[in-house]
Amino acid sequence: MSIVVARRTRDGTPRVAATAADRDRDNLQCVSQRNFYPVARCSRAMSARTSPARPALHARYVAPMLMLPLVLSLVQAQLDRAVAIDRLENVTHTISRILEGYDIRLRPNFGGDPLYVGMDLTIASFDAISEVNMDYTITLYLNQYWKDERLGFGLPDEVLTLSGDFADKIWVPDTFFANDKNSFLHDVTERNKLVRLAGDGSVTYGMRFTATLACMMDLHYYPLDSQNCTVEIESYGYTVSDVVMYWKETPVRGVEDAELPQFSILGHETNDRKEKLATGVYQRLSLSFKLRRNIGYFVFQTYLPSILIVMLSWVSFWINHEATSARVALGITTVLTMTTISTGVRSSLPRISYVKAIDIYLVMCFVFVFAALLEYAAVNYTYWGARARKRAKLKNREQVSTSTSVDKELKSGSSRSPEEIIALREFTTSTGRVSPLPSLRSRPLPPSTGAPPSLRLQRDYSNLRYRTRPHSRNSRNGAKPKVIHALKRGATVIKASMPKIRDVNVIDTYSRSLLVIEIRIAHSVWRGRAMLQPVRVITRAYPAQVT
Repeated sequence: MSIVVARRTRDGTPRVAATAADRDRDNLQCVSQRNFYPVARCSRAMSARTSPARPALHARYVAPMLMLPLVLSLVQAQLDRAVAIDRLENVTHTISRILEGYDIRLRPNFGGDPLYVGMDLTIASFDAISEVNMDYTITLYLNQYWKDERLGFGLPDEVLTLSGDFADKIWVPDTFFANDKNSFLHDVTERNKLVRLAGDGSVTYGMRFTATLACMMDLHYYPLDSQNCTVEIESYGYTVSDVVMYWKETPVRGVEDAELPQFSILGHETNDRKEKLATGVYQRLSLSFKLRRNIGYFVFQTYLPSILIVMLSWVSFWINHEATSARVALGITTVLTMTTISTGVRSSLPRISYVKAIDIYLVMCFVFVFAALLEYAAVNYTYWGARARKRAKLKNREQVSTSTSVDKELKSGSSRSPEEIIALREFTTSTGRVSPLPSLRSRPLPPSTGAPPSLRLQRDYSNLRYRTRPHSRNSRNGAKPKVIHALKRGATVIKASMPKIRDVNVIDTYSRSLLVIEIRIAHSVWRGRAMLQPVRVITRAYPAQVT
């Protein structure tokens, strides 16, 4: 059964001519031509024709249009995958094609002009500098650039990054370090090498390694010295007629970020030269670092301890020259300490024949310490020698005076018996002493003694003083005298324990000032000698680049 829908013509007259088939045809035409008809017109036309079949029409035509973006994305993914597979097949085919018939033994442009190989370095770190072995250890990146037309495969903008194993299949320069002692290529997690091929045959060959390079140091001004350490790059087998090496526009990177514990990097410079050897003339590239040693470590490790030891040796000038054990122990201790410091400094330096600045400083300090010990030997010798001469002089004087007094008694006709006179002469001759009191000399001796009566002495107790009994404990002022007596006694003990140095030796007096002046002069001379070291300003001079 057909459903008739009333419709109007353009002039507004109603007409009944549209059936359900006509309505479906109009809706389909409106949906299919949505891009050509305005949306509002289609919506008005569809809204004017309401029917129970509209949901079925929406599910039939509109739902597939919503799935269209998903379908397009899937199609694009399939196309990209196909392109990638095709490109991978093309790259694999390209590599196989360029390696087919490639002779690794021949350099590029063999038999023609020399091959130009560019170089640049990136400093990763300065690891160590050894004065004993005269070398330093450095970690760096080395990049080499050359052009091999046999490896061209397309446009110059096309670049292929390959693994380091590809370098074993193509020709690479036989570059080595002329001042190398030991080096190794890093291999964690893989060998740190890369190869990049450009479409026109340009090759970039990079690697990362650590090398221990020789650095012949001049230690005349150590530790106020400056050193020049170099990196020497050269081709081992190809002379300048085959391979010419040159520095790139930016030959060195990373120097500003490198740090050293004992040195400061003042600058660097690059240059190239031709090295004439027995097998030919080779091109050599050189990178030189200007290094200045930092003095802070040596101030606290060497200079400050040695200065304090020398000042400690001066303390003996203020110690009494009769305190032999104290002054000798102090002198020997300072001498041994300076010997230990000198040994520690020499252990960190190579066995070189010339004299270094620190050797002069330590020798001067050792001389001052040793001179302080010798000074006490001179003081002790002069003091005890003068004292012995003084005693001998007094002894001779007493002997002369005694013999003179005995002769006077003999001439004056003394009442002494001949036995007493003989005994008196023997006694004075053996001891050189005689009693100064004539009453004691003339007092008769008891008959029981065997000595002459003039030698028998008796004590005179007339001048002795007896202590008074202290006040009673019950008296009121008894405590005060006890306190005063205790204080006086303590003061006496302190005064007795701290003797006054009355006889200061003349040598000690002059040594207190002379050694201080001498070490200041010596330090000024040593410092001036160190400052006379020539300082060369490093400028970065780059040679002309070869294009």
